[in-house]
Amino acid sequence: MQNLLPLAEKVGARLKQRGETIGIAESSTGGLLSGALLSIGGASAYFRGGGVIYTAYARKAFLEIPNPLPVPIERASTEPYALLLADTVRARLDATWGLGETGATGPTGNRYGDAAGHTCIAVTGPGFSKAITLETGSADRVANMRAFGLRALELLAEALD
Repeated sequence: MQNLLPLAEKVGARLKQRGETIGIAESSTGGLLSGALLSIGGASAYFRGGGVIYTAYARKAFLEIPNPLPVPIERASTEPYALLLADTVRARLDATWGLGETGATGPTGNRYGDAAGHTCIAVTGPGFSKAITLETGSADRVANMRAFGLRALELLAEALD
């Protein structure tokens, strides 16, 4: 968490300065993204809400994304799915920005065949829509969660710059 906090502070200050808001739909980061952004005093000015969308049950209940996924998205843990998460949470929370994260933290891979250390992250907002894939090559669950969270906040900072 210590590596995430300075970047979360920078991102939070930038969102406040711009009068913008964010919604988070995270999976394998397990709430680290929301926790980092909420650790900053005054977060209510920019943080609309977040959810740990770890299962198909959560996806359907919180975001009303059906199972099976809408065509052409074939499965979770992909860039198109991360974009769907980001766009959906942004719309549902009426936020300026949406951030979606999905992956395989470890120590094993996921049911789709992705190795541990795989994540897809997306940020959407005004004039910005980008998804990336990160592969750490590590089976260390906690280290992967931290790496995924850091890269997600870096992508959000990129979007805001």
